[in-house]
Amino acid sequence: MSAAKKVVVVGAGIVGVSSAIWLKRAGHDVTLIDKGEPGQGTSYGNACVLAACSIAPVTAPGLILKGPMLMLDPNFPLFLRWPYLPKLAPWLLRYLSHANDKDTRRIAKGLTPIVSDSLAQHRALTDGTDTAKWIQQSDYSFAYTDRAAFEADAYTWNLRREAGFVPDLIEGQDVHDYEPALADDINLLATFKTDHGFIHEPGGYVADLTKLLVELGGTFVQADVRDFDLSGGKISAVETDQGRFECDQAVLATGVWSKPLMQKLGINVPLESERGYHIVYKNPENGPKSPIMVASGKFVATPMAQGLRCAGIVEFGGLEAEASKAPLALMRKKVKESFPNLIAESEEEWLGHRPAPSDSLPLIGEVGSSGVFAAFGHHHIGLTGGPKTGRMVADMISGNLSNNDLSPYSPQRFS
Repeated sequence: MSAAKKVVVVGAGIVGVSSAIWLKRAGHDVTLIDKGEPGQGTSYGNACVLAACSIAPVTAPGLILKGPMLMLDPNFPLFLRWPYLPKLAPWLLRYLSHANDKDTRRIAKGLTPIVSDSLAQHRALTDGTDTAKWIQQSDYSFAYTDRAAFEADAYTWNLRREAGFVPDLIEGQDVHDYEPALADDINLLATFKTDHGFIHEPGGYVADLTKLLVELGGTFVQADVRDFDLSGGKISAVETDQGRFECDQAVLATGVWSKPLMQKLGINVPLESERGYHIVYKNPENGPKSPIMVASGKFVATPMAQGLRCAGIVEFGGLEAEASKAPLALMRKKVKESFPNLIAESEEEWLGHRPAPSDSLPLIGEVGSSGVFAAFGHHHIGLTGGPKTGRMVADMISGNLSNNDLSPYSPQRFS
């Protein structure tokens, strides 16, 4: 292990906070910086699930042919704000270029080490602390109308099986005995009963992890990061609107907002916002007892602390546009179809920005020899893979050898 360093971590989402805690535990002097409150960005609004089986990218073979039809189907949860298409097009072409068997398997192989032990990694991060209260082990199910619908997803399920994730299949009346809240036309569940779970409330979880960092001797500063001082060829400070923070190393973990700072480091990352929506049904009745991914609606329903959170939907439209009405209307329709007897006192809507690199793999590692380490671009797996990513980054900075092949995540792949 190398000597203790002064490290600034930029971004107080799950990846940044996990990095900061593991760095502090390794003996480094750690300052965590975010322009907002910890855990109130993209880490706040996810589906809450620790989805260890989420190793398959969206860009499966056949997407190039199916994509345009799906985007025009008002009943499918894929939306595009058409005025944004000219700006999106270069990224979209690169993204779709990976929709083939060879690249899909390569991407799945890269995602597996980051997510496959998610529950264990969250527990290691929180072991012996009050933050462990947020973690709940649970079943995680995929709901289908019937076996034919399940078998239509055979390619993705084969990838999961090859990675060691084999579900229990529940069919017919057994589905409704297992989960009475589901609609009568859902007659197959593919259920994982080990190695999965959820976070009761991700925003509160990340906020408490930040408090844990401070208790360990780290520092949290609310400031807007503007630049890196690389005047000596290697980082010496992070420049913010609240002043200059000197450091030996830095970690960049600001999700989709990392792109401008990466450009200052000489890399133009093909990164887009995949706009994600959720609805929280407050004080619900007749909802599911554990997280369920409803295949027909591509949304996850999770019984978390705030209520039943239903999260999903994909929309492309950039960072600036307001929330659209159509995605939320479709989600309400799909939730009603899937859980017909669900009632709630009130509802809360949310829109966030998933950081989507064109090849669906996060950027993890040092940017050249700058002393700045990328830790962003987790697409759909940020909460699931955050603690593992943080541990990987802390090991890199500490000089510890990794048992994993880190080359798939190299920031230099976009140089």
